Amino acid sequence: MMRIQVEHDTIYQYYQPVELAHHLAYLQPLSKGWQQVVKASLNITPTPDFQVVNDDAFGNKRTFFNFVKPHQELIVRSNCEVLTKPRYIAFEPAKTPAWQTVKDAMIYSLEQPYAPASEFIWPSPFVPWLRDLHDYAMESFTFKRSIGEGLVELNQRIFQDFLYNPQATEIHTPLAEVFTQRAGVCQDFSHIMVGCLRAIGLPAQYVSGYLLTKPPEGQPKLRGADASHAWVNAYCPGAPGGWLELDPTNQAIADLGYVRLAYGRDFGDVSPLRGLIRGGGAHSLRIEVTSQEIELT
Repeated sequence: MMRIQVEHDTIYQYYQPVELAHHLAYLQPLSKGWQQVVKASLNITPTPDFQVVNDDAFGNKRTFFNFVKPHQELIVRSNCEVLTKPRYIAFEPAKTPAWQTVKDAMIYSLEQPYAPASEFIWPSPFVPWLRDLHDYAMESFTFKRSIGEGLVELNQRIFQDFLYNPQATEIHTPLAEVFTQRAGVCQDFSHIMVGCLRAIGLPAQYVSGYLLTKPPEGQPKLRGADASHAWVNAYCPGAPGGWLELDPTNQAIADLGYVRLAYGRDFGDVSPLRGLIRGGGAHSLRIEVTSQEIELT
């Protein structure tokens, strides 16, 4: 078990007053069997004129807030502590079913029960169906291969074949362009893997969250630490809970050192903070993320 504290500051400074603003934040961690929230807070400056917290369609906690008074700075400060438990210690990829069997179970038929996971086989705004992704994925998902083995290998291949380069892409860089240039950041790596799986008929979710800044002793610092992070939740019967969380940016199974904020179809569903404003002119943005392990008592 691991106790992790995360502080996440988002600071906007506007060159002209913002007259009206509506914002949506996904900055509250999830409580599940393997991740329990010890405490969490979200402080917003200036104080919003309206603020409400509710669940979205995927069960994530979201905070909606708005301003009707002028302001030239917005500070959103999230602070949380979570307990994470190991999920995959006993997981054996070779003992999962053949990937074609899983794919066939996602096809709607009157002769078999509806599979909720099938909601995540369809294209989404940031992850279209691409033939190139289909062909790339098929190199790992050979005939009758177990889905667990295929997932682990695909995760490794993306790590090896793609260069981590924060200057290579922007938020709206098309996925086809990311695949062609073979470079990007964690958002791109995750979209590539999600797109590969959906292209061959397998369900996959996009996950937003954090990585532990300080890795276990003797291990290198992971890519994406000191910032919000993204990885993939792939449907995998035989894995704990029926899903396998994989981080293609770091060639890792996402387990103890990962803090989950939200699950969705792609980045657009779970962006940590977004909004619409009137006024403001040009602006500057600063994001600061710090995570640390806290000794268990």
